[in-house]
Amino acid sequence: MTAADAHRTIDAIWRIERARVIAGLTRIVRDVGIAEELAQDALVAALKEWPVSGIPDKPGAWLLVTAKHRAIDLLRRNKRLERKLEEIGHEAAAEGVMPDLDAALDDEVGDDLLRLIFISCHPILSAEARAALTLRLLGGLTVAEIARAFLVPETTIQQRIVRAKRTLAEARIPFEVPRGEELAARVSSVLSVIYLIFNEGYSATAGDDWMRPQLCDEALRLGRILAELPHEEPEVHGLVALMEIQASRLAARTGPSGEPVLLLDQNRARWDQLLIRRGLAALERAEAQAGALGQPLGPYALQAAIAACHARARTAEETDWPRIVALYEALATLAPSPIVDLNRAVALAFAFGPAAGLELADALVSEPALKNYHLLPSVRGNLLMKLGRHEEARVEFERAAALTRNARERALLLDRAAACTGGSAAPASS
Repeated sequence: MTAADAHRTIDAIWRIERARVIAGLTRIVRDVGIAEELAQDALVAALKEWPVSGIPDKPGAWLLVTAKHRAIDLLRRNKRLERKLEEIGHEAAAEGVMPDLDAALDDEVGDDLLRLIFISCHPILSAEARAALTLRLLGGLTVAEIARAFLVPETTIQQRIVRAKRTLAEARIPFEVPRGEELAARVSSVLSVIYLIFNEGYSATAGDDWMRPQLCDEALRLGRILAELPHEEPEVHGLVALMEIQASRLAARTGPSGEPVLLLDQNRARWDQLLIRRGLAALERAEAQAGALGQPLGPYALQAAIAACHARARTAEETDWPRIVALYEALATLAPSPIVDLNRAVALAFAFGPAAGLELADALVSEPALKNYHLLPSVRGNLLMKLGRHEEARVEFERAAALTRNARERALLLDRAAACTGGSAAPASS
């Protein structure tokens, strides 16, 4: 293996193992900022040693052990070695041996990644800081990528992350999954961040790739773990259902050259039926739990029900668009949002014709939150195309292409602009 090949392999391993290493280190040093620095030190060591010695059989464990050794050196320098080693020793003595690092990362309730996400989503932090910190620590996004996702300057995101780490360190937040009433109070924040991570994987905000499937996998894993914890929150199952069904389409969302394939153009034979079954089962759990509590379905469960309409349709033509419209109306009542209204406009177009959808989409043009949201002109372009207003559609597709940060999506939108000399357009969903 050449040095260049080794570095590419290490980079791929790092993207997969980074969050786990940081989580495992946070359990030891109880400081996410220090844990992130130590993890980076371990990466530097791997870049130096692995091209010579070869990739170890368990690279994640190697990185964590290497970083742990540096953590112990740091604790020694800070004159806290004796106390910390005693804590580590007690953990080992309780189990009889030093815990297997890989097995510890998969422990159902004591999962280090789940502990890390509860710390990242702690109520002591602002909502913006929770999202930024979790996307940085668990999603592995760069500051620039997070800034683009939230449409704010990079310096703002960097400050949020630095302040969040400092706040958590100063408050000495326990590295644990909360229990009882505290768990219920913090689940909503955790769900929103898990879905942020999933969405970054499902439709990357920037870069050359349409998707980052490893982020979808990580979000699903975290969601599944959370769903198995004792709780009475139907939305946990609603979110898991939504992610399972959306993840079932991943293989069908790209063509041979990595180009995006939109929802109604996808080969449904490539949809993962196991994930669909898991998603539908999770949706049933959400519905049953909400019914037992006398509650309506929450936003995640409603979105999962919409996704289920697509999953149950054997062909695009069999999609139950009137039901999807009704579900979006329920979602808009429960959680009003211009993005929900934009999706409702697409559903209206399929259920009752493009003019009905365009009327709602046009009403959103003056919405400040959608000023730089590329999917608004993309949807309007589709609907204008269906109505035969090709020149107006071309302008909208070009505007959408200028607004998106994703190279694959930009190419798709420019192709659609070029096709505006005639023909029909596909829906904006994916």
